[in-house]
Amino acid sequence: MAALLGSHPHKDNIFYEFKPAKVAQSQIEILELEADAILLARQLDIDMAEAIMRAELGSKVSEMSSKELKRDLLLFARNNPMLFLELATDENVQLRNFGIKAVEEGVLKLSNDQRYFMWGSTDRKLMTVPFDEHPYTALAHWFKTDEGMEIYTNIEKRMK
Repeated sequence: MAALLGSHPHKDNIFYEFKPAKVAQSQIEILELEADAILLARQLDIDMAEAIMRAELGSKVSEMSSKELKRDLLLFARNNPMLFLELATDENVQLRNFGIKAVEEGVLKLSNDQRYFMWGSTDRKLMTVPFDEHPYTALAHWFKTDEGMEIYTNIEKRMK
């Protein structure tokens, strides 16, 4: 059969030779990725779990119990291990989560056009979101600046 397919004009175009070792290797890579993601998910603290799941589910996370959050985190790690591992190693995911929580609690406000972050109590503008950038990603980057670090500390005190 391999000899027949070897000379076929549509080989590797329409028809492919079944190679069990190649399939097994691909499956092993996927299973190892899933295992790595699940192991990491089991070790994460609740704050990081919340940050990752907020990136996936949005504000729905605020209404979830810690058991529901942990379950959904493990399912997410199993079902989408590559994205999970990417989020788990993203240094900005926790800063974005912090910004979202600050807005949910009213410490910060995001303008209706999503161009400005303001103080929740005074509406004084804190930062302008650069064109074509996601507001919370921009906020996370801003928190790393000198001015942003001071504001981050201030917000942290207000949210306790």
